[in-house]
Amino acid sequence: MISFFVYSGTLYAGTLNSLLGRIFVFLSLALSAFQLNAAELDGVRVWRAPEYTRLVLDLSGPVEHTLFKLSGPDRLVIDIKGSSLGASANRPDLKNTPIVNLRYGQRENKDLRVVFDLKSAVKPRSFSLKAHAGKPDRLVIDLYDAQNTVVKTVPSASVKAPMKRDIVIAIDAGHGGEDPGALGPKGLKEKDVVYKISQQLERLISKEPGYKAVMVRSGDYYVPLKKRRNAARELRADLFVSIHADAFVSPKASGASVFALSRKGATSETARFLASKENEADLIGGVGGVSLEDKDDDVAKVLVDLSMTTTLANSLDVGSEVLKEIGSITKLHKKHVEQAGFRVLKSPDVPSILVESGFISNPGEAKKLNSRSHRKKLAKAIFNGIVKYFERQAPEDSLVWWKKQGGGHVSYTIGKGDTLSGIAKKYKTSVAQIKSHNRLKGERIRVGQVIRIPTS
Repeated sequence: MISFFVYSGTLYAGTLNSLLGRIFVFLSLALSAFQLNAAELDGVRVWRAPEYTRLVLDLSGPVEHTLFKLSGPDRLVIDIKGSSLGASANRPDLKNTPIVNLRYGQRENKDLRVVFDLKSAVKPRSFSLKAHAGKPDRLVIDLYDAQNTVVKTVPSASVKAPMKRDIVIAIDAGHGGEDPGALGPKGLKEKDVVYKISQQLERLISKEPGYKAVMVRSGDYYVPLKKRRNAARELRADLFVSIHADAFVSPKASGASVFALSRKGATSETARFLASKENEADLIGGVGGVSLEDKDDDVAKVLVDLSMTTTLANSLDVGSEVLKEIGSITKLHKKHVEQAGFRVLKSPDVPSILVESGFISNPGEAKKLNSRSHRKKLAKAIFNGIVKYFERQAPEDSLVWWKKQGGGHVSYTIGKGDTLSGIAKKYKTSVAQIKSHNRLKGERIRVGQVIRIPTS
């Protein structure tokens, strides 16, 4: 007996048993697919960065989601398809974030809705991360501050920097936030170790006359690799130092390393830089840089090639000095500066090095890296290497170079509001030296008066 069966507008013919069998298989597959897609929200983690707040939703499996904003009051809504709230889901600390409250709800018994009540409007961005290296599937939401204002920390690139400037060192502590980096014994995290080393290095540099240190990340939050590199360019830094702690499958691997960009990486970055010069890379050469906007492609390529070649040579040079100093206080993994295509090192006009402070996967080195005294020694070694390099290669508009030439004095005309203590601080000298240099008996000065400032 032949039966006819209509499903979704299609006419099927066959025996009744055959049709029932097909329906059973279809329903079984549909149920299996639903079960595979079902996931639980196991936890929410929050990090605050200077420009945005990052939310990481830990999930038991991959999901699809939709995100939209509501106003009056401001809210952000995330619908996670085929999901539910896990028993272990937490309520994170929302202090110092634009989020007032977090609410969960089930929609039509199949989708999980997460609602963030906001203090003010934000600009959200979301993306998914697959389970990897022991981490679960994750949904990441970045809430950018809608009223964020950019504060210029350096002169415009088109304006020549003043003489006797500080040498600027950009310090990049690797990883951060939801990215812990490599893991050592007893829960030791790379992001914590390298941040502490970076803080110590920042203090040493800031105390040295003629130098200025800037931390790329100033807390426990994640900074994208491209943004780390670009931060050094925006600061017109003279050197970019990225600090990490290595890891390997074997716990026997040990020793510190220093890396510079590989020549292959430099060549590929030249091509990328030229391809994006209109909207990202319109100048090279740091302070007083050369604009590429008015250069044809051939001239621009020559300029970028020259810049990359010089930058790579300087990176290897400063890397060698740092490696020598590190080798005096700890074991080295390799006795020469290694080269690789690390993305954070790919700046065409800022000499850049990456310091692997040791193997956190090695129990002995992990113990040292967890020691405050050893971290101070590492920071001091990196600092000594940097200073030795700039004693030979100081920029000619820097205070370090000026002092190296023997100094002398500069003429200064007193303006309204000037004080001797303020002038002394500005020129990194003392009130006593200014008074002696100008035979001043007291500290009284007048507007329009010309004095000489000692610079050596």
